[in-house]
Amino acid sequence: MAKETKKPTENQEIEEKAKTSRKEEKGKKDNKEKELQQKIETLTAQLASEKDGYIRLMAEFETFRRRSAEERLNLVGSASADTIKGMLPILDDCERAMEMLKSSADEAAKEGTSLIYNKLFAYLKTKGLSIIEAKGAKFDTDFHEAVTQFPVQDEAQKGYVIDVVQTGYTLNGKVIRYAKVVVGA
Repeated sequence: MAKETKKPTENQEIEEKAKTSRKEEKGKKDNKEKELQQKIETLTAQLASEKDGYIRLMAEFETFRRRSAEERLNLVGSASADTIKGMLPILDDCERAMEMLKSSADEAAKEGTSLIYNKLFAYLKTKGLSIIEAKGAKFDTDFHEAVTQFPVQDEAQKGYVIDVVQTGYTLNGKVIRYAKVVVGA
């Protein structure tokens, strides 16, 4: 009988050792899982941070690219506006010359001056220049600069442009020189 009692205790010891080793293995597995879970969380946070930085960098670059393109367009536009503004006195001189040549008998001078004026104005028109039509229009401070007021007999002419002293121009819809006008009072 002694043998019989010995065997169950040995079995019990073996079972206890097996349970202990299973618990140790389970504990090791749990620790490994926790470590791996922490690594996953850390890497996920780093990835999110890197992705956020990348998206911000791309947005910043896109803003920079757009702003640079706008600045280039503005630079070209302002350079052409300055050039066209510099040519306006030449147009004024041509207009004055044509006015003076109206009473002249020299047809060649009239035709030559008119040809130069028309070619110059046609070219500037392709660049966006247009005349502000002022005579007979209602006085508008957005387009006209009143040089003087002149009393008028007709009530319908009050507040309207009677005469244009200097022609005004717009370039692509923006006023580059106001029309200097005489307004009826």
